Amino acid sequence: MGSTINTVELLASAFIWLIALLVIAAGVMFVIDRFQTADAIRRNFPVIGRFRGVFTRLGEFFRQYFYAMDREEMPFNRAQREWAYRAASGGGNTVAFGSTRNLAVPGTPIFVNAPFPPLSDQYARTEPLMIGPGTRQPFLAPSLFNISGMSFGALSRPAIEALSHGAREAGIWMNTGEGGLSEAHLDGGCDIVFQIGTAKYGVRNAQGGLSDAKLQAVAAHEQVRMFEIKLAQGAKPGKGGILPAAKITAEIAAIRGIERGKDSLSPNRHAEAGSFAELLDMIGHVRAVTGKPVGIKTVAGSEAVFREFLETIVDRGAASAPDFITLDGGEGGTGAAPMPLVDLVGMSIREALPMVADLRDEYGLRDRIRLIASGKLVNPSDVAWAMCAGADFVVSARGFMFALGCIQAMKCNRNTCPSGITSHNPHLQKGLVAEAKYLKVAAYARGVVHEVETIAHSVGVAEPRLMRRRHVRIVQANGASVPMNELRPGYSPVA
Repeated sequence: MGSTINTVELLASAFIWLIALLVIAAGVMFVIDRFQTADAIRRNFPVIGRFRGVFTRLGEFFRQYFYAMDREEMPFNRAQREWAYRAASGGGNTVAFGSTRNLAVPGTPIFVNAPFPPLSDQYARTEPLMIGPGTRQPFLAPSLFNISGMSFGALSRPAIEALSHGAREAGIWMNTGEGGLSEAHLDGGCDIVFQIGTAKYGVRNAQGGLSDAKLQAVAAHEQVRMFEIKLAQGAKPGKGGILPAAKITAEIAAIRGIERGKDSLSPNRHAEAGSFAELLDMIGHVRAVTGKPVGIKTVAGSEAVFREFLETIVDRGAASAPDFITLDGGEGGTGAAPMPLVDLVGMSIREALPMVADLRDEYGLRDRIRLIASGKLVNPSDVAWAMCAGADFVVSARGFMFALGCIQAMKCNRNTCPSGITSHNPHLQKGLVAEAKYLKVAAYARGVVHEVETIAHSVGVAEPRLMRRRHVRIVQANGASVPMNELRPGYSPVA
């Protein structure tokens, strides 16, 4: 009996102390809030004003998991993410009862099924496509769907390793992004596209220009198949890469040749390329030094600019052309960028891709310049649409992040990514086991290609690159759909 009374007294005493501590803490916060000058809400409503920030942060979580419908969220809705997750798991991607997609939304692609499609044993298969046939070491690219540029720095080491092994498993290429070539990229043995950013990390000399010796050293790796000169990125056209100081480890600093403790900011353009003539000179120089295909990554801002570029190529001769153009859309993603550029600058890939494809064909460069589409193309319908619009290849970054387990937490720039994909915090990286995740990367890539081939089979062609604009209809504002070749006839007679 006595022990029971003692226990009750201890609990009561502990409760009183807890209340006292809470009152003291509230009193301290009251004083701090009342006398601080940075936040008007907290100053006018001490303590309770703090809940506004808490609810604001929690609101993002509740909208994503409880309140938003399957196809409401941005930048990617739940239906898009769930498709990527299912494909990455290697399980079935069939659904029951009917589509949850509103087919009356303007811009929705609707593919035109053939009345007599090929029989099942005549299933559409993607053929390899040569890039840079005039170079000393051209690249026969086996897959139409590949991994877009994500640097070691923007992504963690386990993420890069998983992507490298997954790319090898699926037979696709992996783009290094602008952060240079690391052991993690080479680890899996995949085909690699080395991106030369405006800061030229990995291939820069002491003055910040291109180092031929370092270019040759990178090109000496058999896995490095092509070089991509990055002019602009969809999420931040006109602005160089941004790697926050919190994400710069000793290893990343060594690879990039930068200091720790401050943000890594790339120039907004290449100093060597202030005109299209100088850009072609730069492309030719990198191609001569490396012997491998060289292309550019850019964002469309207007038709006139691309006309000027292509006219410069024609004046010089087709041999001066880039071997490929990676066209990013203004809806493209990034780890860190100013909001005005993310929201307001650069044409959408839906508008830009048909325009650039038509211009390339008009200037007689269809077989010379391969066109690679990028920018929020993560599901089979997106990729199939790009094939119809004129792309030769499609690359994705965020689709492969979903395959790694990205939950769209929107923390890429804070080093607090809960899935460990974009964090260099060792504790958070433990959740990303490359030995397991690479299989999901490969399964996602195979799933996309398989279903794009399924669409191609349904519209009645032998392989996805034979799909044309007549094979897809685009829903208009009145709810009716119109064949894409009527909206954008194209220069080619087979458009």
